[in-house]
Amino acid sequence: MAFENGIIDFRSDTVTHPTKAMRTAMASAPIGDDVYGEDPTINTLEKKSAELLGKEAGLFTPSGTMANLIAVLTHCGRGDEAVMGDNGHTFLHEVGGISALGGVFPQLVPNLPDGTLSLEDIKRAIRIDDIHHPETKLFILENTQNHCGGYPITREYLKSVSEIVKPEDISLHIDGARIFNASMALGEVPSDLVESADSVMFCLSKGLCAPVGSVLCGSKEFIKKSRKIRKQLGGGMRQAGILGAAGIIALDEMIDRLDKDHDRAKMIADGLEDLPGITLDKGYPQTNMVFIEILDDHNISSDTLIAEMAEEGILIGMSGPRNFRFVTHYWINDDDVQKFIQKFRQLMG
Repeated sequence: MAFENGIIDFRSDTVTHPTKAMRTAMASAPIGDDVYGEDPTINTLEKKSAELLGKEAGLFTPSGTMANLIAVLTHCGRGDEAVMGDNGHTFLHEVGGISALGGVFPQLVPNLPDGTLSLEDIKRAIRIDDIHHPETKLFILENTQNHCGGYPITREYLKSVSEIVKPEDISLHIDGARIFNASMALGEVPSDLVESADSVMFCLSKGLCAPVGSVLCGSKEFIKKSRKIRKQLGGGMRQAGILGAAGIIALDEMIDRLDKDHDRAKMIADGLEDLPGITLDKGYPQTNMVFIEILDDHNISSDTLIAEMAEEGILIGMSGPRNFRFVTHYWINDDDVQKFIQKFRQLMG
């Protein structure tokens, strides 16, 4: 089930196109002015999102990066500190927005191979009450943890983190761009998985296939403050229900099928792991991502591999100098995976 142009795209699940059902819903969506709170489709999407994650309210945003930024600016003031993993999306891929736009100081804690942060490191990261220190206001955890291999973070671990930070009056935010991948992989109800979090963001535009948008969820008071910050950042949209309609279809139809993407990631790993010259450098796939490293003693260059795969209509992306990440999604089926494995093995042979 490649795209209409025949391209099979493994670079990311951000490349997904909206389904036919989404396009139909977008064309007929009831709309209004969302800044005034009058878009019925957005209101439905936000309510549905909050209920799904067990929170009081939701806020539709143009992107996950903006949702994370809004969450940090709502939880923290200028000069406050947000603690996060050194492989987390907020640190690596959000253009330093929390510092540039919010004056929020990031403290980094090393991610363990399974995507978590050591509980002892978390305890040490909390600042004591000292005139020289910024005040620790927020911990950010990513689930699934992309750069650690798409690992899902368990409910038990999140509860353990919450039990450390809550007594210190520190909030916990979940960058849950792929939280539904995590819930499917762990067999958890989404609301149970994020029960310990004060706020959580998830993307509609990755594995759920909506063309645009993310939703930030939390308490009514949190979302009220977040809504004003969204406007301040230029994220207040008008007849946004045209976009929100696709998000509703995403929640209704796309979550329960994510295990198919996970199975296809495992198919890729099974098809490549015995190849000489490569290693599964992030371990066996847990969700919809496969990470490999081409060892230095193999003479094929990364550029050649990308170009040769593209000649066959297969797009792949790098995650390091000799590293690749292959991401499965709705627009990749079993035949696409087999074509990918066959061509990749041919080139590596």
